[in-house]
Amino acid sequence: MKYGFVLPWGDARTTADLAVAAEGAGWDGFFVWDPVWGIDPWVALAAAAMLTRSIRLGTMITPVSRQRPWTLAGQTAALDNLSGGRVILSVGLGALDTGFAEFGEVTDRKVRAELLDEGLEIVSGLWRGQPFQFDGLHYHVRPASFFPPPPPAQQPRIPVWVVGAWPRPRSLQRALRWDGILPARMVANGQFEPVTPEDVHQIATYARENRVKTHPEQNIGAGDIAALQATAPFDIVVDGQTSGSDPQAAAEKVRPYAEAGATWWIETMWEEHDLNVVRRRILQGPPG
Repeated sequence: MKYGFVLPWGDARTTADLAVAAEGAGWDGFFVWDPVWGIDPWVALAAAAMLTRSIRLGTMITPVSRQRPWTLAGQTAALDNLSGGRVILSVGLGALDTGFAEFGEVTDRKVRAELLDEGLEIVSGLWRGQPFQFDGLHYHVRPASFFPPPPPAQQPRIPVWVVGAWPRPRSLQRALRWDGILPARMVANGQFEPVTPEDVHQIATYARENRVKTHPEQNIGAGDIAALQATAPFDIVVDGQTSGSDPQAAAEKVRPYAEAGATWWIETMWEEHDLNVVRRRILQGPPG
């Protein structure tokens, strides 16, 4: 299992400083929030990329419905090249209570899901280079030849993690088309509950049985897809909070998720407003 840390808030300088601390303390990934209105995550992560060498960098999460896909494709590719191939793009519908309505963003869940699907197809298509064309319900893109940017350093693409509601098949199928899932356990009334190790085990089983059927590359044969899926990694990413002052308890909390099939643990401190407390937890190191 790998371990990431989400910075709950902070400007670009703070992001760079704490990313350096996280790399030195043994964390594998460092992530920032992508707000409707706030610190630009790609500027902050670019600052972090300039001062780090190995730690993975990304958002947690980017609501694609709020983005122009071609801008997002350029931002992520530029950061991937700047960092030497260390970007992870985490995406989802986003939380409406973070300013969607206040700034006139789309709030309808179905439309946001459509924009997410089309947006990811455009982002990944532009990463592959020109000529690229797309015709969807919301977006239409024609091939462009003027100053196309270089592709990302990572090939065949920057890893894309997608929020998936367990056990909702449509949401899961979306995530399985990409490179990882950030599972959210949805109960009968549409509310969310914490993901359990048993949920992770079931998701891992579901992914093994269904992922080959949902790979986004439509221009290769079934045999090639099967061969690709046999070797392509698929991440199951869980999040939570552990005690940095009790390493044994922290490891015991995370271990069942790793044994169930989770590949990443993301440490979260969303409610913490004291950056000194955040720094201390970072320096205490990952829970495993």
